[in-house]
Amino acid sequence: MGSTFADAARQAALRGAREAVVAAPGLAHRELMRRVKTLVSVALAAPEDAPAGTVAAAEALVAELAGLQSGSGLFEGGDNVQSPPDSAFTINDACDVHHLLRDADAALVPLREALAAVIRAAAPALLAGGVHTPNHRWELSAALARIHRSFPDDRLVARVDEWLAEGVDIDADGWFSERSPNYAAAVSIPSLTAIADILDRPALRAAVLRNLELTLSLIGADGAVETLASRRQDQGTRFPLGRYAVAFRRAAIDTVRGDLAWAAERAVRDGVDDAGVLAELLLDPSLADALPPSEAPAFPETIVHPTVALAVRRGSAAEVVVYGGSDYARHRGIRSGLANDPTFLRLLAGEAVLDSVRLSRTFFGLGPFRAEGLEAAADGSLLLGERVAAGYYQPLPAERRDAGGDYALTDDGRFSAAMAFGERAVDEVELRTTIAVRPRDDGADLDVAIEGPRVGFSIELAFRTGGVLDVPGPRPEDGAFVLTGPIARYTAGGDAIRVEVDGLDPVAHPIAYAPGEDYAYLGGTDQADGVRLLIGGATPARFRLRLRAERGAAS
Repeated sequence: MGSTFADAARQAALRGAREAVVAAPGLAHRELMRRVKTLVSVALAAPEDAPAGTVAAAEALVAELAGLQSGSGLFEGGDNVQSPPDSAFTINDACDVHHLLRDADAALVPLREALAAVIRAAAPALLAGGVHTPNHRWELSAALARIHRSFPDDRLVARVDEWLAEGVDIDADGWFSERSPNYAAAVSIPSLTAIADILDRPALRAAVLRNLELTLSLIGADGAVETLASRRQDQGTRFPLGRYAVAFRRAAIDTVRGDLAWAAERAVRDGVDDAGVLAELLLDPSLADALPPSEAPAFPETIVHPTVALAVRRGSAAEVVVYGGSDYARHRGIRSGLANDPTFLRLLAGEAVLDSVRLSRTFFGLGPFRAEGLEAAADGSLLLGERVAAGYYQPLPAERRDAGGDYALTDDGRFSAAMAFGERAVDEVELRTTIAVRPRDDGADLDVAIEGPRVGFSIELAFRTGGVLDVPGPRPEDGAFVLTGPIARYTAGGDAIRVEVDGLDPVAHPIAYAPGEDYAYLGGTDQADGVRLLIGGATPARFRLRLRAERGAAS
């Protein structure tokens, strides 16, 4: 396996090098340095197969990179202006290449010296600079550690320790605070690992291992890592396990653990597509060592992650994911850095995949159902609930009135007005929703109860594209299919998912997905992708939705 992994890394780097030697004006600093890293790794590890002009292309790219450095030493470009952490991404790669070239032959010395000049120019700004996301602390600290490796300076180490003194943002279950597979795999894990290796901080390896152990439980049947709980841009997307290939491989070799070896093998099953992996092998040749014997991880039938309100049930015919951990209940707003995804259930049944189940309603523009948590009941069901409310405000008390009508501009959670909302009595209108999910080996039953005034709602099921839904549609206004009877079936390849409704007469014209005022005011939406099926009704309502996997249905 070691040689196979090394060969795959080599081929990925060669593909990247063939792209990198082609002139592409206007590249951003991070892409420029990524290409340099690819070219140098190929020049060192596979000179006989390297494209013509590999070294010359790397030198030209470094010169272009130096031209993007401002007087502060930070790189120009991107929407984060004069950004120490964004520059740190580039300097991390620059330092690794500088380190790889430490014993290089004379032909590569000019390239190493040019990189040294770029690194030295950036060092003061990175030493003094700040950050604006949790993972930036570790990316910036890794850059400082790497600079120290090439140009020893105790001030760099002291600054890293100042950042580390804040504590690594990882909980007891292994989630980094951003809960993002993308930022775990691309930033936090490699950065903490580099700091641990260069500055001898073994406790950081323990944090990395804890996150990888968590990730084992999030690997789906389709080879993706679950993202519903993420607070970053990858929330609700399909994130490939392959991005964890190096992390799982390193951990498996270090710990001699079969479950980590299983994940490492699974991560490269579809091939290595990261041109930077070859440089990782050159920096740490032990990555080419043989893995310990692979052993699939063993987990309970249902795994509940209480700190993020996520549960996974892997049955014989279907995999069910239930989610109630949106940050919306606490923050009442849609923001970058919050978990906003309103998907509360996913179901995988072989080639047939239900990527998203949501509940949309027309209630004061407050958007779709987002559970306020997840409770695992004694009978095995998973309980989701939400209360939303809007108000009608009474006149101000006499002592709060202003004859000139000049009142504070305040936000009531839906909109803002010069009304001093917080000083008024309010008459609330509320909507309460509870959903009890009962996962099964072949799917799930959802008991839905919505209590409140009469409003329209729709259950939206978004299936992964590539299959066929056996109901009329799509309707022209929003591209959705509509369930008008009790049963629908989505078939993909040899598998299917059957949808059955009991206790609800679906309306012929259900409401379209309503993203809420946070999106609608700006003309935007967070509508799910895929083949969308709407099941509509009006509140108050109680009904059951049955989802069943039919494996081999088309065979």
